[in-house]
Amino acid sequence: MEPVPILRLKTMTDQTPGEDPALVVRQAGAPTDTVVVLSTAPDDLLAKRIAHVLVEESLVACAQVGPAIISMYMWQGELEGTDEVQLLFKTTADTLPALYARLCDLHPYEIPEFMVLGVPAGSRAYLDWVARSTRPAVQAATRDA
Repeated sequence: MEPVPILRLKTMTDQTPGEDPALVVRQAGAPTDTVVVLSTAPDDLLAKRIAHVLVEESLVACAQVGPAIISMYMWQGELEGTDEVQLLFKTTADTLPALYARLCDLHPYEIPEFMVLGVPAGSRAYLDWVARSTRPAVQAATRDA
């Protein structure tokens, strides 16, 4: 008996009109591709405020406020151990400049964490939802440019 594939992967650009959309697709490197951004905040209240503002302004489709963590790092020659709250954002590549600028406006750190992770594949429905959710911010940035 031949194994049955669990997922059928296609690129976002190889959809044939009239064809049933693939459940899971590879992203094609477009500006509208979904990415995940990692950050932190010094406390839960600020983390929730940042998350609220970024979703409300359509810079991210989803913001997740994680549990408290302890970050260990070197800062200005000293070992630091800081209590922080993990933040995770789902957005599109074309929102990154505006997202970074807004995060810096909202954040008290001199250098807030801003790590972008590529998303090689995902459910077509979810990736499309992220793109639709961030369109207002992208359109506003295009108008203002």
